[in-house]
Amino acid sequence: MRMAIRRIYTTTVISGDDGRRYVPVPFDPDDVWGTKSRHSVAGTIAGVRVRGDVRLMGDGHGLILSPAWLRDGGSASGIRVEVVIEAEGPQRADLADDVAAALEADPKAGEAFDSLAQFYRKAFLGWIDSTKRRPEQRPIRIAEMVALLRAGKKQRP
Repeated sequence: MRMAIRRIYTTTVISGDDGRRYVPVPFDPDDVWGTKSRHSVAGTIAGVRVRGDVRLMGDGHGLILSPAWLRDGGSASGIRVEVVIEAEGPQRADLADDVAAALEADPKAGEAFDSLAQFYRKAFLGWIDSTKRRPEQRPIRIAEMVALLRAGKKQRP
């Protein structure tokens, strides 16, 4: 398993055209955390905990500040803040070899897995890892996870 890639930088809170406030992300998250349709992150901004998705904003990337952060962290645009963020939840590089290979073999399922919130990723992986007493079930569960993801399902029924 690899260590999570944490990014630390200082930036300025900006107001978007839609009135929401966000912090710019001065790097391409696909380059840092791998190409995926959604990059869920967790960390702190000005010492206040934050979770959210890094999004394409204008000609770069940004993290929209939630109402809770604005309440606790300050709502002013133009303030300088220290940002500490990392990809949330298990990432593709963190997976067991058999799970990673199955997702690699089915790009649609792999993309669906990458776009899941950490709760759903952890639930699938916990279900697969719970086969320790019945190891013959592990490949069956991996195949079922891939089929569910390919069908657009976030979790087992």
